[in-house]
Amino acid sequence: MPRRLRIAIAGAGPGRGQIWPATVKKLDDLYELCALCEPVPERAAENERRWGVRVYTDLDTMLAEQRPDLVLAATPTDAYHVVACKAAGCGAHVISEIPLAPTRPIADMSIEATRRAGVKLEVAENAYRWASERLKQKIIRSGIVGRPTHARLWYTCGSYHGLNAVRELVRANPSRVLGYVGTIPESWHVDYLDQTFPERSWEGAIVEFDSGLVCVYEVPPPGHRGNTWEIEGTDGALVGDELLLGTGGSRERFAFQWEYSREGDRKVLDHVRVDTEPPIVWENPFKRYAVGDNDEVARVDILAGFHRSIVEDLPAEYGPERAWPDQETWIAIRQSALRDNAWIDLPLTEPTEFERRMQAEYKTLYGCPYDDLDGLSKVAFPRGGVRWAVGRQL
Repeated sequence: MPRRLRIAIAGAGPGRGQIWPATVKKLDDLYELCALCEPVPERAAENERRWGVRVYTDLDTMLAEQRPDLVLAATPTDAYHVVACKAAGCGAHVISEIPLAPTRPIADMSIEATRRAGVKLEVAENAYRWASERLKQKIIRSGIVGRPTHARLWYTCGSYHGLNAVRELVRANPSRVLGYVGTIPESWHVDYLDQTFPERSWEGAIVEFDSGLVCVYEVPPPGHRGNTWEIEGTDGALVGDELLLGTGGSRERFAFQWEYSREGDRKVLDHVRVDTEPPIVWENPFKRYAVGDNDEVARVDILAGFHRSIVEDLPAEYGPERAWPDQETWIAIRQSALRDNAWIDLPLTEPTEFERRMQAEYKTLYGCPYDDLDGLSKVAFPRGGVRWAVGRQL
């Protein structure tokens, strides 16, 4: 029987603040959900009834009383470093939701705090861990599509996810970007915060990778196209959940095949495959937890993998070293736009003007600077935050 770790979750709002406790409860051989922290009193009371654990409205009190082995930051992005620094100060390992931080100096606060405390920091990037992406990775590693040469990426928000997926598929890193940001009139659009604006920010980029691959990136008009990415190789392509193979003007299509079983009323993913000769198959290693969809597979992968990292003293699978390039690429796209669409080399060697603007926005939005951990720990953070506020100013 593996050692069970006591896990506390900071942030129990709607969305991912609710699906994380549900996933933790499934992994009861690995984790005991000991507490939640939710600063909004009404939501705190509701979560206590729903999850049957103590729910705190103050992070410091939760950490002092519960002394968890691990804290998962499921707050909005602007608070991840607050949770990470305070949890590390109490000797707890940390899983941070994504992106790691709005800027590199803020990310470094989490990295340094966990390093000083001798605890581990994982970043909960889910895109490359989805079952469909694991299959795509196997397809590309098999060599069947040849050498990846070109990628196309559309992402409506949180484009670091898509950048992560492309980077993991091609096993290469962005070397420079050219970005463009503008606005278009669109009064009917409702944004990530359920707000309506008379115009919408738009962005696009060319991202060059150190392997020679080029990625064309765009935030598409909402509603016209969902999040998707495509990889062209010398002998084939991955387009959505489909493999295309062939030369000479003809291509054979292989749709991804999803196979499920039933455990009571639960639909359990068995495997996903393409029926090439021989078939390429990704088997779900988490069937014992009755996981049935892409994102649940990823969440279980994150939690089970980090449990192994802690109890066996192994490096985190993703961690800040792999996580930062995804956010950094998006920052470089915005910085390129600020510099009249100049090419920006990666990795960045110093803080950008775009990052400085985001850091300054903390004082405007929250009444205290980004490095005032005690002040920020009293804030009920909204979704969006400094990235959306500064992004609309470009």
